Amino acid sequence: METVLLIKALILGIVEGLTEFLPVSSTGHLIIVGDWLNFNDEKGKVFEIVIQFGAILGVVWDYRVRVSRLIIGIGNKHEQGFILNLLIAFLPAAVLGLLLHKTITDHLFNPLTVAGALIIGGILILIIERLPLRVRVHSMEKLSPMDAFKIGIAQTFSLFPGVSRAGATIMGGLLSGLSRTAATEFSFLLAMPIIFAATFYELFKSWHLLQARDIPLFATGFVMSFITALIVVKAFLKFVSRHNFTVFAVYRIVFGFIVLAYFWQSK
Repeated sequence: METVLLIKALILGIVEGLTEFLPVSSTGHLIIVGDWLNFNDEKGKVFEIVIQFGAILGVVWDYRVRVSRLIIGIGNKHEQGFILNLLIAFLPAAVLGLLLHKTITDHLFNPLTVAGALIIGGILILIIERLPLRVRVHSMEKLSPMDAFKIGIAQTFSLFPGVSRAGATIMGGLLSGLSRTAATEFSFLLAMPIIFAATFYELFKSWHLLQARDIPLFATGFVMSFITALIVVKAFLKFVSRHNFTVFAVYRIVFGFIVLAYFWQSK
């Protein structure tokens, strides 16, 4: 295994772990960094699936106590209600994703659409931050099924590359009356079923591309993504407890124009 390839895997693993759970679009970052590293072929796409799985396992580890409570207390009415909320929020994007997967991958995974989604998403975050929103729900444990459904509908917008799953669900939570912390934590928990489902679906489709000689490459990216996500999730929660999302909105807009300029120049 070439050292250069392992360095590329390390960089992409860090990028995935940094961006998957922030409202900045991991897809947009992986597209531009993968292109810059010349690691965007078919094997590169499978690699992205593997490092995304590493990132979500980082969140599972961070929330292992809450996940254990869900599993152990599955017969408990409160835990059943929380699982139902996760299922309600999960289903809209899962169903639409299955129906539109080919259309999305064939027509929307390109620099122009990703850059546009980054910029428009940033503007929408700025607008939402200036709305006089009333906080009704201060803990994700207190969500109603209707709150979960609204967040699930918001998550469907993240099927459009560049929107950001985290950005869509967190903003959907704010619009539904959740506090910043509650919206962010529910976004983390909701990422588990949606990313697990997407990962296994994509791996099943791309199984023929996996080779034993690529194990060191995939393992490097996986471990870096896992470790980076562990750090980012904790830091992000501390940040949102004291600040709004304006800085991420500005970053999205700037990064969107960088994506446009990068691919315009490389033509």
